[in-house]
Amino acid sequence: MPSAMPAPAPARFPYAAMAVLATIAFTAITTELLPSGLLPQISSGLNVSEPVAGYLAAAYAAVIVVTVVPAARLLAGIPRHALLVGLVVTFAASNAWVGLAPDFTTAMIARMVGGLAHGLLWTTMAPFVTRVVPADKVGKALAIVFSGNSLGLAIGAPLGTALGGFLGWRAAFLVLAGFGLVLAVLAFFLLPRVRRISDAVRPSMRRAVAQPGVKAVATAWPLLVLAHFALFTYIAPFVREAGLPDYAISLSLTVLGASGLLGIWVAGLTVDSHPRRSLIITTAAIAASMFLLPLASGNLPLALALMTVWGAGLGAIGIYNQAAILRAGGEYQEAANGLTVLTIQLGITVGALYGSGALVAGGPLLVPIAAALPVVAALAITLGGKRHAYPPGPREQVWLEPRPVAEHVRTPLRD
Repeated sequence: MPSAMPAPAPARFPYAAMAVLATIAFTAITTELLPSGLLPQISSGLNVSEPVAGYLAAAYAAVIVVTVVPAARLLAGIPRHALLVGLVVTFAASNAWVGLAPDFTTAMIARMVGGLAHGLLWTTMAPFVTRVVPADKVGKALAIVFSGNSLGLAIGAPLGTALGGFLGWRAAFLVLAGFGLVLAVLAFFLLPRVRRISDAVRPSMRRAVAQPGVKAVATAWPLLVLAHFALFTYIAPFVREAGLPDYAISLSLTVLGASGLLGIWVAGLTVDSHPRRSLIITTAAIAASMFLLPLASGNLPLALALMTVWGAGLGAIGIYNQAAILRAGGEYQEAANGLTVLTIQLGITVGALYGSGALVAGGPLLVPIAAALPVVAALAITLGGKRHAYPPGPREQVWLEPRPVAEHVRTPLRD
């Protein structure tokens, strides 16, 4: 029986397709975060308290954790092009359903549908990228696609919140739904159709976990996400306790989002050539910035500089780890990628709880230090995963190999 071989990737780089995928990522992140900025309006409109309205965000993440692995296995036979277009349509339907929901129960069901689509999207998108771009340009493609995440955080969620403030929360969801329908049309025409390999292996979580390096990446990456959300969730109490002006709260969110784009750009330049060294430096920089943040009390420029390092590092580590899990997963890369989607969602949930515990136990100034500890743990895993999880790239091999000794030709002495 022939072995499962990936379809040959085209020689030309598909910029239009990568732009569409980045926009899909932007839409997914905006969809996930939109309720957080509109909780007062949603609670009033659906006649529930704000904590109850917050379940619209919590249920979204919970559905991803519960459904991402079985749903990815169930839909493994669907062509990737059709699945991606269908997921964008599902996002649009979910947002329209929320915008038209007559009661909280209906809105909750609609959000759960969106959460199902979200988990499947991140399970599908990165392996799809590896099939449609040249092998030596995968890092560049992932950087373009992941820029949608940072844009959703820096622009999408604030813009949606502002739109909800002007036109009402229902209008914000309906506009996002309309945008999703337009995006689905673009995806249908611009995303390449990848022929399914007849003898390709079915996604197997058990076999994916058994691949050398998968467990390390699926642990280290969520630890970094956990650290980010432990601090990000409680950035407002930290800013106030540090004696910084109130406008620094919104300014810090903007800095984190914008610097994330910078980190993605740098990662796109280095992930194919120096993945290990770049990830180690980036992870160490994130840990250092978090450890030093409490020293920025009353010093806004220093605080923003450290947040820039933190935000840029967060953008970059997503690219490095995404490339690492695809490489470590081998022929089971879709299942391995699905595993990281699950563990990252757990990292987000645990991160908020961990940050809350640090806030209660030690106060706001302790939160950055507590957040730095999981980063140090992730750094240790990265350093230990040299062979399978985080091996050196092609340009990094040069300095590891001994250089040939030049032979010196003796010139006979003349009388």
